[in-house]
Amino acid sequence: MPGRPNVLFVTDLAYEARGRRYCDEDIFLSSRLRNDFDVALCHPLDTAALMDGFDAVVVRNSGPVVHYREQYDAFRGQAAARGTRVYNPLSGRADMVGKQYLLDLTAAGYPVIPTIDRLQDLGRLPETDQFVVKPKAGADSIGLGFVPRERLATLAYGDILVQPRIDFRYEVSFYYVDDVFQYALYAPDPDRRWVLEPYLPTEADLDFARRFIDWNTLDHGIQRVDACRTQEGDLLLVELEDLNPYLSLDHVDAQTRDTFVTSMTTSLHRFLGTPTHP
Repeated sequence: MPGRPNVLFVTDLAYEARGRRYCDEDIFLSSRLRNDFDVALCHPLDTAALMDGFDAVVVRNSGPVVHYREQYDAFRGQAAARGTRVYNPLSGRADMVGKQYLLDLTAAGYPVIPTIDRLQDLGRLPETDQFVVKPKAGADSIGLGFVPRERLATLAYGDILVQPRIDFRYEVSFYYVDDVFQYALYAPDPDRRWVLEPYLPTEADLDFARRFIDWNTLDHGIQRVDACRTQEGDLLLVELEDLNPYLSLDHVDAQTRDTFVTSMTTSLHRFLGTPTHP
């Protein structure tokens, strides 16, 4: 790996996400990473064809893979066969491989919104009149809907998840590079998920988030732990994003952004086994 390492930065700059501008975040991140790496941007559909010419593939705001499932699965298979370095590593156990982890964490007794995928397990959920139904392979709220209890028996189970609709105070997200906490943001208004403000977590909050980082066992990469604060004051996991978490860097101050970029740069150097430039 002579000279500066080169990375293929995977992003869909044209993807239109509700309340977020993927393109702005990735233009910023890739421009800052160029201080240490030779960076080329590519669309997720082009990754498999281009990745052999790079020291690593960095997957960033590449959009929900539900839109290109076949190509994404092919990329994962080819990367594994060729020994391609992918950041985040493809060993993630959470959103990287679908929503099965919500069932696994529920069964293991973790503080997660209770989740089932069979009608006969309905008794495992708390009593409520409204339920959330989402596809196991969904992302970015695609396919999410709300149904009353009386309609649960009419659903086509197998590829869907069912959860109680939680009356929460707010949602909060914790952002990590490797296993190091970076910052937290929250949405004070439950109806405006992406109108975010800085959040100062308590030690109990960080202990909550760290449980899921430890559970996922990723040794490198960026993760976002999304949770909701219940009316009783508890935190429950909503999502553990370990594939391409949007970072909402436009909602943090310049110093926090700089610290995040430094952490990501250092993490990438460790991942590649290259020295960090002073």
